[in-house]
Amino acid sequence: MLSKFRRVQGEKGFTLIELLIVIAIIGILAAIAIPQFSAYKNRAYQSDAKGNLHDIYLACKAYWADNAGTDSCTTTIAATTSYGWVSSGSVTVTISNGTETAFVATSIHASDGQSTTFSMDSVGSIS
Repeated sequence: MLSKFRRVQGEKGFTLIELLIVIAIIGILAAIAIPQFSAYKNRAYQSDAKGNLHDIYLACKAYWADNAGTDSCTTTIAATTSYGWVSSGSVTVTISNGTETAFVATSIHASDGQSTTFSMDSVGSIS
């Protein structure tokens, strides 16, 4: 039996301290990476909301071109097959004023941690 223990003493391996140091390093790297990942996700959600605003603006521009800019554009009109706007599932887009000269629309993504609302004016500027 003692011969087994003597044979084990000659084998190489990691000590408990070395393993704890490796686990601590992995923990530190995870603590840095996880908040960055959350920030990347929020930026993606905000880009999706801006993209929906841009897309509905283009659909409304096509609608106004067909109707000489006199009629008011709505989300229902923009979503028809003629104009092709499709909202993302988690983005809420609202058109406050659908006329060509005073167009105002807002959008927000439901998963955005900062709940940022974006708005677009009649010249297509997003703020």
